[in-house]
Amino acid sequence: MTVPRRGAVAALASIAALALALSGCTGADDGTDGATPEPESAVLNVPDGLLRPDEGGTPVTGGEFKWAAYTEPRSLDPAVTITAASTGGLEMLNIYDSLARWDVESQAFVPQLAESIEPSADFQTWTVTLRDGVTFSDGQVLDASAVKASQERYASMPAPEAAQWKANVTSIEATDPLTVTYTLNKPWSLFPGILSTGPGMIVAPGTGAAEAFVPVGAGPFVLESWAPGEEIVLAARDDYWGGAPNLATIRSVFLNDQQAGIDSLRNGTVSASFALQSNFASQLVDDGFNGYAANVGASSVALINAGEGFAGSDVRVRQAIQLAVDPEVLNIRAWEGTALAGTSLFPDKSIWAGDVRGTTPDAEAAKALLEEAMADGYDGTLEYLDGADATSRARALAVQAQLEAVGFDVEIVYTQTIADRIQRIAVDRDYEMSAWSVSLRDSDPLPRFFALMSSTGNQTYGMYTSPEMDALIDAFQVAPTVDEQKAVVNDIQALVNEDVPFVTWAAFTEVLGWGEGVHGVTGSLNSMVLLDKAWVE
Repeated sequence: MTVPRRGAVAALASIAALALALSGCTGADDGTDGATPEPESAVLNVPDGLLRPDEGGTPVTGGEFKWAAYTEPRSLDPAVTITAASTGGLEMLNIYDSLARWDVESQAFVPQLAESIEPSADFQTWTVTLRDGVTFSDGQVLDASAVKASQERYASMPAPEAAQWKANVTSIEATDPLTVTYTLNKPWSLFPGILSTGPGMIVAPGTGAAEAFVPVGAGPFVLESWAPGEEIVLAARDDYWGGAPNLATIRSVFLNDQQAGIDSLRNGTVSASFALQSNFASQLVDDGFNGYAANVGASSVALINAGEGFAGSDVRVRQAIQLAVDPEVLNIRAWEGTALAGTSLFPDKSIWAGDVRGTTPDAEAAKALLEEAMADGYDGTLEYLDGADATSRARALAVQAQLEAVGFDVEIVYTQTIADRIQRIAVDRDYEMSAWSVSLRDSDPLPRFFALMSSTGNQTYGMYTSPEMDALIDAFQVAPTVDEQKAVVNDIQALVNEDVPFVTWAAFTEVLGWGEGVHGVTGSLNSMVLLDKAWVE
């Protein structure tokens, strides 16, 4: 069956990534006086999916899809790395395939490695029937036992979605060689969504030792080589269940600069380039490249550490930060007016945008809240982390200027590498405020709700959580229809406005852009694409 995201889920059943969260920005580096610049008509506004129809043609056998990746993945293990295009997800999807896939045209999660995915009437039991004859690249059979073993391995590791999986899946049963039955502890109408990400990327038996992990999957490509800091090369499988790919290789090159990737696409040295932020994605759209677009809510946010001893432990400080920074200032200064600036979790065009919206910037209210907190002993100092590149510095200076305009004393710390930022935030929890991303997708926002906003989520990083938010996230999960889920999103937005676990600044449109000679690309979740049918002229 397919699992739609439009209409009633009851009728038909329906890690921020670390590296993708560390996005830069472009614009002036002289800060701002807090006044909102005149808005520009540069907002990138394209729907999810292909930028224009694929004109097709006669597929060509051989050739290479060479793309400028956003960053080098830390691992090709789906139990280690967030499965998104910006963090190694494209490579992993083509190595492992996935049990389910997000189909943007039908707005549904559809079976991929699975032949069917069927729920019980109460959405607490799900039955996955596997395709017959699927093998891993090492020749082993992908059967129900292999799926069970891979997913139990995933749940045993600090995987991006392991906390959500363990909080809901009470048992996995290999009912017969081609049938896997999942029993959940509460209804989950969007369960197929998690089968399109890490838990749905099945690792071959015997290859999962962490110390000597070998990326062996059932996808259309295999890992041929990996030169750290330079490139990853995948080679086509002749025995892929869906037929031998047209491409001979996929080559991911690491330029570590979105502009360099776009320029390389323009001069023909790569076939494709990934743009995480709207100001870069706009260049791909304006130049007329084809590609796969994805609109992402809460793309640019500021995490606030609410742990004991940190400034953010006082809700008045968090609220003052929220009210002090005008997202439209950041949009003009940092993203050239291309982002959907705003403090709401979802932009107006999202299917999840409800009647309750984010807060309106209010410098006077921010000053009053800060003065209250300082009267009770807070000294007004605040450390803010952002990237060391020139474009991220522009955002940092604009944030600093607006916070200092209401009375904060802000020190900017520019982290030199992604690893440095991850260490400070995710490992040491030694930060006060940092640029980040929550990355809420229209297809299924639940994984990000759970990971970053639930008290049992594994990506909260010291942010404020509460039993009230936990209850709302549970209510979203068990709601059987989109309308009921949207009502819960209203309540979630209202609680975020009040508690301020993080501050939302903008929604971005991500684009994986490619030249006219690329055809047959199949989209999935998190800007990932499957290249089993792709070909290049």
